[in-house]
Amino acid sequence: MGIDPVTPARAARVLLLALIFTAAVAVVTPLIGPSSISLTKAFRGEWPDAQMFFGVRWPRTMLAMLAGGALAVAGVLFQALLRDPLATPYTLGVSGGASLGAVIAICFGLHSLAGLPALWAAALAGAAVILVIVLAVAAEGRRLSSFTLLLAGITINSVVTSLIMLLHNLASVGQTFAIVHWLMGNIDPVDAPTLIALAAIILPLCFAVCMAARQWNLMSVGEEWAAARGASPQRLLLIGYVVGSVLTASVTAITGPIGFVGLIVPHALRLRLGGDHRLLMPASFLAGAAFLTICDTVARSIMSVEIPVSVVTALIGGPFFIAILRSKRRSLWL
Repeated sequence: MGIDPVTPARAARVLLLALIFTAAVAVVTPLIGPSSISLTKAFRGEWPDAQMFFGVRWPRTMLAMLAGGALAVAGVLFQALLRDPLATPYTLGVSGGASLGAVIAICFGLHSLAGLPALWAAALAGAAVILVIVLAVAAEGRRLSSFTLLLAGITINSVVTSLIMLLHNLASVGQTFAIVHWLMGNIDPVDAPTLIALAAIILPLCFAVCMAARQWNLMSVGEEWAAARGASPQRLLLIGYVVGSVLTASVTAITGPIGFVGLIVPHALRLRLGGDHRLLMPASFLAGAAFLTICDTVARSIMSVEIPVSVVTALIGGPFFIAILRSKRRSLWL
């Protein structure tokens, strides 16, 4: 019982290849779009290449990479904590809370909260409220288990979804359009301070989660297994849920809910690399960053009208995920 450990040489080789591929995606994708850009002219500051590259496409690429990496790591983390292969960053209700906060802001016509754009501030507030509610419902005295956490998260998520549908039904035509746009999930260009603030949240948390990979290995086997080896399952559940929720809420507050990244990326890598989180988590961050960036590039380039990136993640990730599962099943029969 347990997880087969990965060798340091293999881990280094896989992570190096993933880093090279992700870096290539970061360099190439800003150059792709409905209109061509000259990188030479952009670095010389010539209009419109410089404005398009540094003001629109580069910030959009960086946002997609941060969002994709964070969602993939959160997906791996929740799957380990809950021992549920279908767990995603949105399973435990925090994304629903962020969406509810944004929908309330839209319905009440709020323009600014604490100096932040209304949707971002309201989404963060909604996510924080749902995080506290789920923890309060899931706690049995001072005890917290993955089973009660999962049930509480799913239940609260259902209630939140119903409230969003109610507000959507009561909203005006203009508000309805804004709500649908938010709930579809999009990667839009943001300013440098926003990117820096998001990176200051995501990168340290992802690094800390990766450094605690041995603990997630124990939790992915079982709480009794972890406790027998000196770990505190309740402490790890609490820390993992809060960290994963902060990662999810930070991304959702800016982009809206973008599905499938936290499911397809961890599963695809787990089938190819194994279940050792010391390799799986950093590889998921890099692969998630590249995957969402590629999907966003397709979303803004494939048609004359830009389509939501969440549509592309499902259309690309779904068939790819099914193909991997069928391939894995065939290999088990051979």
